[in-house]
Order: sequence, then C-alpha cells, then structure tokens
Amino acid sequence: MLRYALTRLALLLLGLVVASALIFLTLRVLPGDVAQLIAGMNSTPEQIAGIRERLGLDAPLLTQYFTWIGGVLRGELGASLVTGAPVASELVEKAQVTIPLGLMAMTVALVIALPFGVLSALRRGRADGTALSVGAQTLAAVPVVWAGMMLVLVFAVWLGWLPAQGFPRGGWDDPALAFRSLLLPAITIGVIEGAMLMRFVRSATLQATGQDFVRTAAAKGLTRTQALLRHGLPNVGLSIITVLGLQVAGIIVGAVIIEQLFSLPGIGRMLVADVGQRDLPKVQGELLVLTGFVLVVGFVVDLVHRVIDPRQREAE
Repeated sequence: MLRYALTRLALLLLGLVVASALIFLTLRVLPGDVAQLIAGMNSTPEQIAGIRERLGLDAPLLTQYFTWIGGVLRGELGASLVTGAPVASELVEKAQVTIPLGLMAMTVALVIALPFGVLSALRRGRADGTALSVGAQTLAAVPVVWAGMMLVLVFAVWLGWLPAQGFPRGGWDDPALAFRSLLLPAITIGVIEGAMLMRFVRSATLQATGQDFVRTAAAKGLTRTQALLRHGLPNVGLSIITVLGLQVAGIIVGAVIIEQLFSLPGIGRMLVADVGQRDLPKVQGELLVLTGFVLVVGFVVDLVHRVIDPRQREAE
C-alpha cells in the first residue's frame, strides 16, 4: 500500500508540473498586453517598456516560468499586476465562497442521485421507473445558465424564498444569511450534476442486480431489493466514488458560470475578471490551485479505492 501511495504521489507531482507549464505557456499566447492596460490608452512606447521591465515581463519566458515556480514552492503565488495584492490571500478570501458552494452542490447531487438512481433501477420497466430515467436524461441536458435563471424566477422572484444574487459583505459572520445566499446556486449546480450521477447510479445498480452474489442471496430467501441493498450496493459504491471524483471538475466549471450568474464573490468570478484584465500572476495562481485541487481529489479517490477494494490489494 505504501509503495502504491508513493507512486500515485509521484504521478500527482508530475501532473502538477506539467499543468503549471501548460498554464504558463497558454496564458502567454492570449491577445493583449497587461503593460498597455496598466499604462492606459494614451501611454507612450517608453512608458509601456518601463512597466514591462518593472514587472519582469521583458525577461525570457523560461526565466519568468522558473521565477514563478520558485515562488510557488515557497508558498508564494505572486502579486496582482493590477492591484498589487498578494494572490494567495485573495484566493483564501474567495475560497470561503467557492468551497462551501461546491460542497453544498455535491450534497444536493448525492441526495438526488443515490436514492432516485437506485429506485429507477429497481422500478425498471414500470411507469415510475421510466419517468425517473427520462427525467434524469432531460435534466442532464439542461444548460446550467438556463436552470439557474428558471430557479431564480421561481424561488426568488415569484415565491421570494431565497435571494436572487449577491453574498453578505460580512461573509460567514452571519451563517444563516450566507447559507441562504449559496443555497440557490448550489441547487442549480447540484440538480444538473445529480441528474448526470443518477444515470450512472441506475446503470451500476442494474449491473449489480445481475451479479451472482445477488442472485445467490435472493435464492436464500431474500427479496431482490433486500439482496441488492445488502450485497449489491457496497460494490456499486466503489464505482460511484470514482464518478464523484470526476464530477469535481464539473462542479468547478459550474461554479465559474454560476458565480457570474448569481454575482457571488468566489474564485470563478475572480478568474473571469482577471482573464479580462490580463492579470497573469493571478490567473496563473487561480488555475494552478483549481487544477491541483482536481488532481488531489483524483489521488484521494485512488487511495480510497485501494483501501476498500480487497481485489486491488490482492493484486499486489
């Protein structure tokens, strides 16, 4: 197990190095010049050149890359070219919105996917099972922006139960208000992701019903439902953990869009604004942190699989 964990950790670090290089190079081919943006439209070429020199933008790309990576290894993500504020501190501040939003969205997705996915499999061929399956396929195809607008129209405009936009200035000083502000965005992401996950849960459950151990349990006197719940679902859980790890990326992408729609001061909204301003250090730091988070989730999923699946341990 230790050797496997060290191997996966080495792959994680290699993935971070490759991702950092791709992020750095990709941002350098974007159109626009941050020095021109800072200097203003009426600036002279000499003024622009001076700003580029002061910010280190005139250095060779390889030098700029290693300077950035050296700072990352020291725990420093640099400072914003526009505001001068440390990137790390801004990320910590914005994460107080994005991380709770992601956790709430994942909770909503699980609440939808697990019970309804299993139920639709158990009721396969019946009207209610077919309705659940069709509903999941329909919701999975709904654009997240349209879903958010419809939820705002119903729960914020018509019913007035939840706020349509914004987040408290005091953050989590008022937990109830902060939670209410994130509830509608989390439901928007969670419903779409839950519908996608529900289809997989249904497929995995149907596959489990055909396994020998489920049929054997049923032959010993258990009903099909009892046999599935006692012996089939633990095996389904392994596959669900893998899909949950993959859905983390989907939730991050959804958060970028939803934070714009609901005017939430999170990492996603900050990232979009920084790309528009060509604030390279901030964009680099934000993308590296988001990419690292996805890679770490995949690393944890692999280790969890290794721990709870005896077949993988026996294969060593």
